[in-house]
Amino acid sequence: MASVNVYSVDGKTVKSVELPAAFSTEYRPDLIHKAVVAELANKRQPYGPSEKAGMRHAVSQWGKGRGTSRVQRLTQGNKAAESPNNVGGRRAFPPKPEKDYSKKVNRKEKQLAKLSALAAVANPEIVKNRGHRFDENVTLPLVVENDFEKIASTSEAIAVFESLGVYDDLIRAKEGKKIRAGRGKMRGRKYRTPRSILVVVSEKEAPIFKGVNNLPGVEVVCTSGLSAGKLAPGGAAGRLTVFTESALEQTGGW
Repeated sequence: MASVNVYSVDGKTVKSVELPAAFSTEYRPDLIHKAVVAELANKRQPYGPSEKAGMRHAVSQWGKGRGTSRVQRLTQGNKAAESPNNVGGRRAFPPKPEKDYSKKVNRKEKQLAKLSALAAVANPEIVKNRGHRFDENVTLPLVVENDFEKIASTSEAIAVFESLGVYDDLIRAKEGKKIRAGRGKMRGRKYRTPRSILVVVSEKEAPIFKGVNNLPGVEVVCTSGLSAGKLAPGGAAGRLTVFTESALEQTGGW
């Protein structure tokens, strides 16, 4: 088994430990992509217009003989209404709230996808190809002492990332913030930020959740919440990941 260094919050190498057997799983980008697509599909919120949208008018049809199109017209005037080709009319084939967007994945495939995505975070080439920036002298995945979970200050968390040699990835995420293309700009998601460091901890109530909450692209997750979607956002494996020592030990049971 491969071994990695355990770093202190000051960035110094404390010791080395062997990676759990889960990190030796075969790299399967096809299964990772399949699991992530299903995970995203299952998060979709069904939407659709009101049943009466575009149909709240008192209308009548003039019929033939007036040299005009035979569409519904307001009874209090001559403006066309309700038909899909008219301004303010209903949509012809709107999305329906009852549509089922969910996708199913076999249980063994889903588990293998998670383990494969976990193994990919230990491969420097895959992590680098995903666009992450880190010091080439560090071992991946980055393993930090458990004291890292107790950090509740953003400035302290940034200092730790600097000492570990991954601060450049935070800058990449910050500078990569762009205005989203399409209608999403009008729906509360104007900006799109690249994914940066994933911090894996052993406790759900760890102070580090607050410490890195407002860093661009950084996410914190407990080992019980790890999935292919967290380890490989968008289906692209090799996310730059920081484990605490106890969190790494918990993955040994997988």
